[in-house]
Amino acid sequence: MGDGSGGHVPRVWPPTDIRHLVPDPAHFPGPRGKGAGDRTPNRGRGVTRGYLMVAGRPVRPDGGRAGSGGRIGRMRTLLPVGTLPAWSGAVGGRIGRVRTLLPVTPQLGVVMALLALAAAAVALLGRLGHSAAILTASVRAAVQLAVVSFAIVWAITYLPAVAGFLIVMYLVASVTAGRRITKSAAAWWAALPVAAGTAPVLLLMIAAGVLPVEGIVLVPITGILLGGCLTATSLAGRRALDELRQRRGEVEAALSLGFSARDAAMEICRPAAAQALVPALDQTRTVGLVTLPGAFVGMMLAGAGPVQAGAVQLAVLIALLAAEAVAVVVTIELAARGRFPL
Repeated sequence: MGDGSGGHVPRVWPPTDIRHLVPDPAHFPGPRGKGAGDRTPNRGRGVTRGYLMVAGRPVRPDGGRAGSGGRIGRMRTLLPVGTLPAWSGAVGGRIGRVRTLLPVTPQLGVVMALLALAAAAVALLGRLGHSAAILTASVRAAVQLAVVSFAIVWAITYLPAVAGFLIVMYLVASVTAGRRITKSAAAWWAALPVAAGTAPVLLLMIAAGVLPVEGIVLVPITGILLGGCLTATSLAGRRALDELRQRRGEVEAALSLGFSARDAAMEICRPAAAQALVPALDQTRTVGLVTLPGAFVGMMLAGAGPVQAGAVQLAVLIALLAAEAVAVVVTIELAARGRFPL
């Protein structure tokens, strides 16, 4: 059977499953020799050429794009975890349709707006002091995701654009973490722990061959690591400075005993700042029992098997733990050395 490029495509699916495909002679030539030109199911040589539409482009039943020489019987996953069957099946058993976690309808927008208003009202009534921040954060999230949704489709196609996208993500993470720690110009020191946590983990995964150097993979994985390091840096920095302010007398007592300024501050701030790792530890400990993180759910919705989805999610969680641990250690060191003013 022709595949549009002169090759041969095995019959990897039974003819009875052809109802899941949409035959189109314009994209795929019919069988050669006897029965050529007859593209009706179960006639000619028994199987028709068909395709699934993904992102507006035809995809061959063997898993590759039309004319691309795709791999037979394999599915693309976020990280390479082995071979998947060609006919893995979409969630809910619907082949050829896009399945999402929530239906994207006007009702979804209304519910999100109501939830944002409810959260702001609860914060106001409870005198938490963050009612306005909840509303602005919700609006910013909607605008930023709308922009990124359009930009990322173009960005992940070209490596220079991917590099620029990652740099922007890193700068935003550094600025956000720095502002949470201090309002002074020293906030830029937060860029160091964010980079120290993210870069080594990425380089190790790339060097080991488990992280392909492709935009579609680099952008989400780097974003997850940067987000984790942002949270760990801001929490560790704030807790370290709070301890140093509130327990200034203990720092001075340690100095009087002969401790250096760095060692005295470290003894006071390290135990509290180390608690910044607790959210990541809890997430890893309870994964699968309490939470089903995004990478796992996303791969399952895309049609991957539970083993492949679990392997990728485990890799992401452990990489996140390593990155956040480094970020916390560097943040505590900077705080003890007085890089963030009290």
